[in-house]
Amino acid sequence: MALTALALNCTLKRGGATSSTDKILQEVLEELKPHGVTGQIVRVVDLDIKAGVSSDEGDGDDWPELRRKILGADIIILGTPIWLGQPSSVAKRVLERMDAFLEETDDRGRMPPFGKVAVAAVVGNEDGAHHCHAELYQALNDVGFTIPAGAGTYWVGEAMGSVDYKDLKEPYDKTAQTTRMLAINAAHLAKLLKANPYPGMDKA
Repeated sequence: MALTALALNCTLKRGGATSSTDKILQEVLEELKPHGVTGQIVRVVDLDIKAGVSSDEGDGDDWPELRRKILGADIIILGTPIWLGQPSSVAKRVLERMDAFLEETDDRGRMPPFGKVAVAAVVGNEDGAHHCHAELYQALNDVGFTIPAGAGTYWVGEAMGSVDYKDLKEPYDKTAQTTRMLAINAAHLAKLLKANPYPGMDKA
């Protein structure tokens, strides 16, 4: 069964600037390939994602097109650097815009992301990877995504150190192992959900 993945790079770096988040997302996509999953990375900061909680905030808002890509994928990989122990402001903007899914249910009460899998990839030079995972999982699950076992991969360097993940010549072994398991579980769950969608429920 062919599947698609969309990786959202929520780095604060614009354009072609090298990004550790991009590196770890590329690794996730590579690990998904053997499981029949093709994907692409979108650098969200290069888009004009307006502030708000609707699915379209008017002229110049790039969210409607990104929303279309998100809902067209079977697996979403939300990638963020750690800033002040938190997910980036770009990641939080993405989650805020997904809030609209709460009111966009179908006749069975299912939000648009029902049946889609979400995982997280986090990098940084400070503590906070697990905290970032927790924030992302809670928000993504609230708006209808399904979180598989082992849904997070991360790398955290020495606090305030000068070496970033993008500087490593080879992936850190433990991160690589975690990324591999994430890909196996995400692809497995996505195939199950695609073949057997959530039934939803009768509206009261």
